[in-house]
Parts: sequence; structure tokens; C-alpha cells
Amino acid sequence: MRIDIITILPKLLEGPFNDSILLRAQKKGLVELNIHNLRDYATSKHKNVDDYAFGGGAGMVMMIEPVFNILNHLKKATTYDDVIYMSPDGEMLNQKIANSLSLKENLIILCGHYKGIDERIREHLITREISIGNYVLSGGELPAAVLCDSIIRLLPGVLNDEMSALEDSFQDDLIAPPVYTRPSDFNGWKVPDILLSGDTAKVEQWKLDRAIERTKERRPDLQN
Repeated sequence: MRIDIITILPKLLEGPFNDSILLRAQKKGLVELNIHNLRDYATSKHKNVDDYAFGGGAGMVMMIEPVFNILNHLKKATTYDDVIYMSPDGEMLNQKIANSLSLKENLIILCGHYKGIDERIREHLITREISIGNYVLSGGELPAAVLCDSIIRLLPGVLNDEMSALEDSFQDDLIAPPVYTRPSDFNGWKVPDILLSGDTAKVEQWKLDRAIERTKERRPDLQN
């Protein structure tokens, strides 16, 4: 998989992709991550990527021309499945979306900033808009990192145990069941006996029952 991220603050994305699972995925050649500075595609003397909004109002707006330029440049060499804009009013990211995107080959993610982006970008250049929650952040870089993490960890070979991703919360619309490790008795707080029984069938049924129970208690919306 190839993911190209367009941003005006590339340094914000260095940390999330230079450690742990995301770094290993890159080293294994399972994903190619490219971070592009939008200012490199601005045509003005001062490399401006924003301007005042027509009609007035507070805040600056990201201009269409630099975005158009970089998308044209990238598309000359690669065919992309989606051009995604991280937006607070986009469709809410969930596990089903992450699963679907993990099956794609090439993605572009545009990180917004300022008051937003010129609406013509959304109308003519973007194919999908995704939000990570009903709140506003300073820019789209952190949401882009969240989206990438949710996708990349699902790629075959990224996790040491590929079954781990299939047992995550929200797969099958269930929250993951409780998990325990050693010691089995700490301060009198004991691990459920069934998990120590060695009876695989009963253990799996216990996990399913607890997942259903926990989902009903904590996230009943998932069962709608």
C-alpha cells in the first residue's frame, strides 16, 4: 500500500510514523508513506497556501491552486483509489471504514488547516471526507495519523500475530472482552477460573459472552 499525505506542517507527522508498528510496517515494505509539503506547490513569491475568505469572516482559507498542483503531480505517476480530506464534518471513522480502506492500494490524505479549504477542492478534487470525532483540532495532521494507524495495522504481515487485529474492539460490532495476565492472583484479585481451565471451547464462549455483555453496557449504539 502507498499513502501520500499532503500537509503544510510535515514535522507534525514525523513522530507518529517513526516508531513502533508504523515504522516496522515501512521497514518491511508493507506500506510506503510519503509526506508532502503543500508549500512546495504554491506559485506565489512567498509560497502562500492561504488567503482571506470571499465575503468576509474570521480566519484564512486554504487555496485551491496549490492543492490542484500537487494532486496533478502525484496522479501523473500513480493511480489513487481515494483522495481523502480529514474534516470534522466528514463521515465518522469506524472499524468498517478502516477495514475497507486497508484493502485499497493507493491513498492520498489532505490535511486541512486554518478556517478550512476552498469549497471547490471538496467539490472537484476530493473523493471522500473522514472525521475522527465531533470536535475541531488545529489541523488535519493528527486525524491523518489516526486514520493511517487504523488502516496500516490491518495490513497482512504488519502485526506479529495477524489474528490479533481480528479480535480487536469493534470487529463484528463488539467491544473486546476483558483480558488478564500473570499473576493469576494479585492482592486477592483473581483471574476468572474459566481462563485458567485450559478448556478452549468454554474460554471462547466466555470471551464472546463478556464481549456482548460489555458492548450492551458501554456501547449499546453498536447494536442498533
